[in-house]
Amino acid sequence: MGRAYVVGTFDTKAAELRYVAGLVADAGVEVTTVDVSTSGAESADAPDVPAAEVAAEHPRGAEAVFTGDRGSAVAAMALAFERWLTARPGVGGVLGLGGSGGTALVTPALRGLPVGVPKLMVSTVASGDVSSYVDASDVAMFPAVTDVAGLNRISRQVLGNAAHALAGAVRNTVPAAEQRPAVALTMFGVTTPCVTKTADRLAAEHDPLVFHATGTGGRAMEKLVADGLIEAVLDITTTEVCDLIAGGVMSAGDTRLDAIARGGVPYVGSCGALDMVNFGAPDTVPERYRGRLFYEHNPQVTLMRTTPDECREIARFLAAKLNACTGPVRFLLPEGGVSLLDAPGQPFHDPAADEVLFETLEAEVHRTEQRQVRRVPHGINDDGFVAALLAALSEVRPGAEGERA
Repeated sequence: MGRAYVVGTFDTKAAELRYVAGLVADAGVEVTTVDVSTSGAESADAPDVPAAEVAAEHPRGAEAVFTGDRGSAVAAMALAFERWLTARPGVGGVLGLGGSGGTALVTPALRGLPVGVPKLMVSTVASGDVSSYVDASDVAMFPAVTDVAGLNRISRQVLGNAAHALAGAVRNTVPAAEQRPAVALTMFGVTTPCVTKTADRLAAEHDPLVFHATGTGGRAMEKLVADGLIEAVLDITTTEVCDLIAGGVMSAGDTRLDAIARGGVPYVGSCGALDMVNFGAPDTVPERYRGRLFYEHNPQVTLMRTTPDECREIARFLAAKLNACTGPVRFLLPEGGVSLLDAPGQPFHDPAADEVLFETLEAEVHRTEQRQVRRVPHGINDDGFVAALLAALSEVRPGAEGERA
């Protein structure tokens, strides 16, 4: 059982932090309180780790934190706390308390911990859009209901529930899973047949982890790669790049593929759903795209067919990332269509746009024995393409069994 950490600004929330820490300790969990105040004043209710100790972890030292300017101080303390927390051995779990500033200060460090380490944040902003605080991590956000500004009949219950949740998570470890090699797969609705068949074929010898390519999914997959929890990647659905290039709503950002490139993890990729950009309901599509080819996936999701020019830019982005990969790479081009909608007879079928995509990748990827781009004479959801993916995976993971099954 690891140690629990209770974190917040002791200059304003000492009573609440002490209350939570006491409940965690009463539940039989060792607990350390951490002050991340930016005022520079010592807390009368001394925490186990004072703010000055955390601030000293900033690359420019504590003086970079205690500036007297709240905005710069919070940003600097967030960096210092992330460096401090992620360097701790045996972190069993973390609970932070705060308002908007405290949430922005604490959550970067929580995101920096490996997936699976319990991480909770009681926050006054937890009932709104918390994507910037959680991102691709498994941070659990608890709405504070009342402000985190004293103990009352509501805050005691909410904070108590969070304290007991942390204690329970730290004390009750999840049984270890079967130690099959973990393989990441990326999927979208229009590549589901391919990914499902591929995962089924892998399951006997591997632990397939499927990620929904909605922006957050791609980032989550790459966080696990960075954490060393993924043995190989089957990046079948690279569609998040379309949204980055064309301004859609499901971009994973311009760092997509960076963790894979840096880590050298064996990589098999493809052009899954590179025929589409995602928007919300039809009235959310930007005016500049009026007159384009659209498909209403559902009332909340509108798909736009990528043009040859967009396909060229998508391919250039992917090629630059593939060229940076330090590990073995196979990137497969499905000549029979890159999605269910791009198959012959379907609304997005556009061989000319696909050809621009394929030719640009072939021209711009620096091909070596380790890094190869191949055309496959099948649609992405065909059995023949699944076989090609599995064969490529067996190449980038020499000695692995099961891919050819």
